Amino acid sequence: MENPETLGIEVVCPEGGLAAPCCPHGPTLLFEKGRGGRRFYACSACRDRKDCSFFQWEDEKVSEARLRAREEVNRLKQQEYRNRFEELASVLRHEKKFCDDCQMLLLPAEHGAHSAHRTTAVTAAQLRRPSLLLRPLDNKKSNAQYLFTDRSANFLLDSLASLGYTKVLCVGTPRLQELIKLQKSGSMKSLLLDIDLRYAQFYSQNEFCHYNMFNHHFFGGEASSAVLKSFLKEVGEEKVVMVADPPFGGLVKPLANSFSLISQTWKDQQDSEDGPTEMPIIWIFPYFFEPRILECLPSLSMLDYQVDYDNHPLYKHGKTGRRQSPVRLFTNISSRCIILPQEEGYRFCAACQRYVSSLNKHCSECNRCPSKNGCEWKHCSSCEKCVKSSWKHCGSCGRCALPDHPCGRGQNQQGRFSCGGLDHKRKFCPVKDAHKNKPKGQTVDKRFSRHCLKLKAKNKSGAARQQKKMAAQPL
Repeated sequence: MENPETLGIEVVCPEGGLAAPCCPHGPTLLFEKGRGGRRFYACSACRDRKDCSFFQWEDEKVSEARLRAREEVNRLKQQEYRNRFEELASVLRHEKKFCDDCQMLLLPAEHGAHSAHRTTAVTAAQLRRPSLLLRPLDNKKSNAQYLFTDRSANFLLDSLASLGYTKVLCVGTPRLQELIKLQKSGSMKSLLLDIDLRYAQFYSQNEFCHYNMFNHHFFGGEASSAVLKSFLKEVGEEKVVMVADPPFGGLVKPLANSFSLISQTWKDQQDSEDGPTEMPIIWIFPYFFEPRILECLPSLSMLDYQVDYDNHPLYKHGKTGRRQSPVRLFTNISSRCIILPQEEGYRFCAACQRYVSSLNKHCSECNRCPSKNGCEWKHCSSCEKCVKSSWKHCGSCGRCALPDHPCGRGQNQQGRFSCGGLDHKRKFCPVKDAHKNKPKGQTVDKRFSRHCLKLKAKNKSGAARQQKKMAAQPL
């Protein structure tokens, strides 16, 4: 999914603590079109207007009647869900059926209405593992769900148990919640915060809260907030940790703000001031978001462990090159305390005091294991840093890049690809516009030429197919 941060749209933190208007997913976020562009409010959870049509300009005046109508629609929707799930809680297990077409557990009175659908009786094992029963949401512009493989979920569970954590706040990690509930010892407790309301059919109010992690909104109001506060309070030898797995297309800044608010809530619940000042966090996200994550939460560091998913076509463990999973763990827990499995190719670096990938070789010049993508890197004496092994130093650009890179662009690797600037978004890049409007006959880079040739071939083949189709039609 494309991130709005790269498309000329940026999240703005309103000054003065002004309250944002609400949509069915809670308080909206304030966005800005380009630097100094017009600002507008839109849904925090959905990037597609088809999924949530809410849109309001920042300076737009909304009538009181329209505001009341919005609030009433949102209230009725939530009340309908709450009433139904309260009824389900009182139904005996053998009376429950699951409708695969509607993706919901059925009340006894609803069995007849769903007789034409694919319905099955629900076993006790299925009720304990709802992520295997429910069909994962797959809308990449709103709430696409990728579920941990048992390998990744068990690694997280074993690591947290070895570190002595007894309470796990699962933010968008339903499969980790399931494994914790399946533990026979019952030594570890968990609370799931998720925007997928279907999980309310399987967990009590003390085990699940309907939650939007992009705006820290609890759909259950103060009752759900109280559940979180009670869970975060550490009594005796209890230790709390948060594990969050947000959608990869999510904006980093709103997510970091929500996680900071949860950390502050955790801190407010503690009686002693002698312990840590920050809640232990594991944030699961692709490695290429590292600069943005560390900008928002500097106390986090990235581990080399590759997280993989059952229902993702590419993010699988064991693949090589660009096919391997780019998803990593960002945590404020000491890196040397999290032991990565040696049987999967991880090793302990004594100099860095952390576990790293087998191909992540320690660099004596940089004094660290530099690789981010799981492949071997090399040190460039001119750049005075380590880079990917496929890159070469370019004297014209004054930096390392791919051998066939468009020379003369991107002097700053942290900036835009076209010009290296940091003061604008990709959509508004002046170099990109100049390149697009270049006079005929002027040379273009090899990558752009290959792109044009592919388009030309595609159009040519499409025209040929259309001509053949028309010729086959009877006169």
